[in-house]
Amino acid sequence: MPPRRGGQIVSAVRMPERLTAAVDVWARAHYQSRSDAICKLVELGLKIAPAAPASPGAVTSDPTKIEEVAVHEIEALLDPALPADERERRIRRLTEGPPEFTHERIDLPKHQP
Repeated sequence: MPPRRGGQIVSAVRMPERLTAAVDVWARAHYQSRSDAICKLVELGLKIAPAAPASPGAVTSDPTKIEEVAVHEIEALLDPALPADERERRIRRLTEGPPEFTHERIDLPKHQP
């Protein structure tokens, strides 16, 4: 178990010199010790970082699910004042792509001439 100091666990951190120098500059600018600055910077980083990495199962390769997610995201970006038919046209255009590129899509069956 790491040694304790004032009720807190003492942790040694190995950092490159340039990172240590950047921490020291930040610490001086905020009137803190290096130790307090490292704690504060880690706390700030943890606030904006995801709580846990996305699980491998979070990314799906199911085309139907991918399209559902895409449609949901597109709907959130579209102007709610658009008429329903225009919303559908834009969603279809973005999910299916321009007709001039349908021959390039690998997810569509190829028509034999």
